[in-house]
Amino acid sequence: MHLSALTSRRRVLLAATVAAATALAISGPSAAAPLTAGTTDNPDRQQQYAAAAAEYGVPQSVLLGVSYLESRWDTHAGQPSTSGGYGPMHLTDAAQVASTPSSAHVDENEDPRGDESRPLVLDPAIAARPSGDVLPQASLQTLDAAADLTGESKETLRTDAVANIRGGAALLASYQQELGGPAGAGSDPAAWYGAVARYSGADTEDAAAAFADEVYDQISQGASRITDDGQQVTLAAAAVTPDQSGLHKLGLRRAERPDGLECPVRLACEWIPAPYGKYGPGSGDYGNYDIGNRPAQQKIEYIIIHDTEGYFGPSVQLVQDVTYLGWHYTLRSVDGYVAQHIKAKDVGWHAGNWYVNAKSIGIEHEGFAGHGTWYTEAMYRTSAKLVRHLALRFQIPLDRQHILGHDNVPGITAANVGGMHWDPGPYWDWSHYFDLMKAPFKGTGTPNTGLVTIDPDYASNQPAFTGCNRQPPGVPNPLPPIQPCPLRGSSSVILRTAPSPTAPLVNDLGLQPNGQPNTMYISDHGARASAGQTYALADVQGDWTAIWYLGQKAWFHNPAAARTAKWANGFVVTPKPGKATIPVYGRAYPEQAAYPSTIPYQAISPLQYTFKAGQKYAVGGVLPGEYYRAVSFDGSAADDRTVVRGANQYVQIQFGHRVMYVNLDDVLIQPGAVDAPR
Repeated sequence: MHLSALTSRRRVLLAATVAAATALAISGPSAAAPLTAGTTDNPDRQQQYAAAAAEYGVPQSVLLGVSYLESRWDTHAGQPSTSGGYGPMHLTDAAQVASTPSSAHVDENEDPRGDESRPLVLDPAIAARPSGDVLPQASLQTLDAAADLTGESKETLRTDAVANIRGGAALLASYQQELGGPAGAGSDPAAWYGAVARYSGADTEDAAAAFADEVYDQISQGASRITDDGQQVTLAAAAVTPDQSGLHKLGLRRAERPDGLECPVRLACEWIPAPYGKYGPGSGDYGNYDIGNRPAQQKIEYIIIHDTEGYFGPSVQLVQDVTYLGWHYTLRSVDGYVAQHIKAKDVGWHAGNWYVNAKSIGIEHEGFAGHGTWYTEAMYRTSAKLVRHLALRFQIPLDRQHILGHDNVPGITAANVGGMHWDPGPYWDWSHYFDLMKAPFKGTGTPNTGLVTIDPDYASNQPAFTGCNRQPPGVPNPLPPIQPCPLRGSSSVILRTAPSPTAPLVNDLGLQPNGQPNTMYISDHGARASAGQTYALADVQGDWTAIWYLGQKAWFHNPAAARTAKWANGFVVTPKPGKATIPVYGRAYPEQAAYPSTIPYQAISPLQYTFKAGQKYAVGGVLPGEYYRAVSFDGSAADDRTVVRGANQYVQIQFGHRVMYVNLDDVLIQPGAVDAPR
């Protein structure tokens, strides 16, 4: 739940408990000088993995498999992950973790419930209360252990891929030695299961096993890709049946997995409940979610992807505070471990929009949207399995109209738009995420079908964002000048007012009400489209494509030689004949006549945007006007815990970076190919 940097925020630093790692000495050659891949003397990345495996006596398939599960062999230009891990082997550094500020999840006067009829006002200082380890003890400081084992400096291990791979190999060898397993690059990979499980950094046996299972699944499947620094790496497929006996020697605790836990099989998942309890005398003084009966009573339409803007331990402690807000799941970065807090049938307070909350499941991911960090492959994989499981169970389409980032959730009123959150941010790899869900983004049309699905090449698409260096408001040091963010892969394409790289960015009136262009500041997503989002085609000029976006033409670079979008087929809406403009809404509530006398009418007002005749927007679905009434702890209020449904219907559209809604009576739904630009 990222805190928007466009409005004033209060942020709190959470101290990390740093534990020293015990390094197990193993024999090996002295450290070599850092290498640069690709020359005669300095071999390529594939050879570097082979050399490290031979040097420390680790089967090459095991080393490659572990590295793939940590980073997909990427270097991330020496930048840390969301759990303070560096390089292809994700060597973790607790000092980095401790120096990165966490957030309070909420802003002053923000209502995460998103219901103006009963606003939830929280004190951001609540986030200062939790204490405890930000990461499992075993994962805090593998960088130190790798430095001791290899003789490399910590800085070299952070920034040099060759040293980092050697450090990971040395750690695996030390774990195997401690477990008493066979050593040597030619040893049976099946015998390394326990060492692989320990490398995960997990503090529970099921989480360690889930990580190791993924590694061995990857070894069986094989993999081949070009890394973010241009290196071709291949893991040859090999059928391996791992010997799991070493797992129990790690002495990890066994997590409770009660009946009714809503996680797929083989996922490391634990029930850590959010409290449903009273904290004051009033019938509405309760937290931190609402009792529901979904999907029997109301269909679950969405899964909302958040990041915590903090670390796993403190975030889980926050969701256990009855006076705070609640979401359904939290995922840990280092190993992909899942904590479930709320049953899917119940309604969490997480998206800042009551209509969306009532129809969604909220999943928080340990991490930061704007610190320049990266999300681990272990967490992507766990999340993808969880989302696919939930989507299949509740019949939620696996597309970007239903799997939304928090940054895609609209404000409920014009006044709320500017304060809505923007996580998981432009560095979340939506294309890879959907690949893992077995729902890849595909071209379904031609240049004549009238729609485009955004899908840039993540690694090479590196927008010049700014502001990743800025400390949040509320920390002791003053804000430094705004600096460029490190160039790195992104799911976002930049939208301009004309087909030129020098044209101003488009305007989002909700974020820039003065009509000025939006900016490249990391949290300012008002001139961006994201991978998987489908838009109505507005124009094409040479290498530039225009889409309809927030009431205007928005241009992005889309050259034939390196497409950043795929042609798509589908339906669009346009105002009915005779309507010069139609209103756009942030929620889809029923008409007044639908409300019984015991339930107050929930009025809705248009947002500040204009949908004019001649414009088109991609259809995400037709939805009933609904309002979920839930206002008392024990359900004793009149008609409490009921759904009000009206006769009117709404069309969800991709109107800007966020989805929005229009009344079905105001629009025509037609194929995108009708009157498509040629």
